[in-house]
Amino acid sequence: MTEPIEYDVVVVGAGPVGENVADRVRAGGLSAAIVESELVGGECSYWACMPSKALLRPVIARADARRVPGLRQAVQGPLDAAAVLAHRDYYTSHWKDDGQVGWIESIGADLYRGHGRLAGPRRVTVTADDGTVTTLTARHAVAVCTGTRAALPDLPGLADAKPWTSREATSSDHVPGRLVVVGGGVVATEMATAWQALGSQVTVLVRGDGLLNRMEPFAGELVADALREAGADVRTGVSVKAVERQGDTVTVTLGDGSTLETDEILFATGRAPRTDDIGLETVGHKPGSWLTVDDTLRVEGSDWLYAVGDANHRALLTHQGKYQARIVGDVITARAAGVPILETDPWGAHAATADHAAVPQVVFTDPEAASAGLTLAEAEAAGLRVRAVDYDMANVAGAGLYADGYTGRARMIVDLDREILLGVTFVGPGVGELIHSATVAIAGEVPIARLWHAVPSYPTVSEVWLRLLEAYRG
Repeated sequence: MTEPIEYDVVVVGAGPVGENVADRVRAGGLSAAIVESELVGGECSYWACMPSKALLRPVIARADARRVPGLRQAVQGPLDAAAVLAHRDYYTSHWKDDGQVGWIESIGADLYRGHGRLAGPRRVTVTADDGTVTTLTARHAVAVCTGTRAALPDLPGLADAKPWTSREATSSDHVPGRLVVVGGGVVATEMATAWQALGSQVTVLVRGDGLLNRMEPFAGELVADALREAGADVRTGVSVKAVERQGDTVTVTLGDGSTLETDEILFATGRAPRTDDIGLETVGHKPGSWLTVDDTLRVEGSDWLYAVGDANHRALLTHQGKYQARIVGDVITARAAGVPILETDPWGAHAATADHAAVPQVVFTDPEAASAGLTLAEAEAAGLRVRAVDYDMANVAGAGLYADGYTGRARMIVDLDREILLGVTFVGPGVGELIHSATVAIAGEVPIARLWHAVPSYPTVSEVWLRLLEAYRG
């Protein structure tokens, strides 16, 4: 073991979150080391955001084109699956991280490849593939940015069945003839959408009563309807009791004793923190646990340890983790400079307030489902006096021009005491590009009376804002 190497900040995990922490502290004049055991760029770049959206973009574009008169007849054939997979490979840089390594070098941070583990306060050991151990120490902070992994249920036969997780679902080099998807969340619905369109016969098995249960109920209903229309078999209220692979066939036993056969089975049943082997026990925390943090992203009970991104379980979204990274970079820089009082009030420069109040998300299904802020159920559970305002997006002129037979729905949640928006949900073709307007309105706490003066361009789908406000004002 070599002598310890000292930095101002040590970042464990070089996904988008860790990269942004390193970037922000470097911009603040601090030295930084970043540790990565796999590919620089992390889950998002190689097995999540980028490959999944590369798979889905041709699917959504074809679906939109089929709703346009004069164009639909030109796009009735099947997708070129080989071309779609090649497009996906391009966006993952063929699972090579040279470009992102170069970016880390360009910001002046030092990259250490290997398994990073905490070894007491402000101390991280890095074990390389050849067994070499390097010890890093941090003057000011260690940031845990290790993300999550797929959580698999404890089912008989599962390990031998070689199930897909999100990684296999986004990186497969072939289109399975039959695919069973277990789960009803974002990964499940997006991958069901993609592989059904690429030629698989998809069956979705959901334990609950619908899809996308963390969004407004109508979002899951509209997505389920569209999946069924596309040819998928969507079953709710079912559970999987066992799986067995024999050769190329997987037999799935359901809770009622019935079985079905498939070529591949994807379990999209949740995420677990990658904190089981990072040395948490050396600093008083339980290995494998989510790390609880305050709004400055500092781990409870510590003055040097930060958990940023999925590992803190605040909002398991890449863009939200990058937001946290920007906040924490400024927090660490300010504390290192001895700033006596940080701006930690809600929406202050050193508080990740959006994690509670204005989290945006887009589900890239057909139709798209997009939300920001609270759902009606969440607002009511918080004891707030609210009103939900709904509107059929098909009645917006721009929606009719966007697509024949446009099907969609919008909802905004209004805080009746403060007359501001707490949440907005859009479901429909193309709404992913509409949700940032909602995020701005929520984060800015823009009064309803002022939103009345925000005139939407005609004829765009964004005119739904006017219709929602009209419905609210009466």
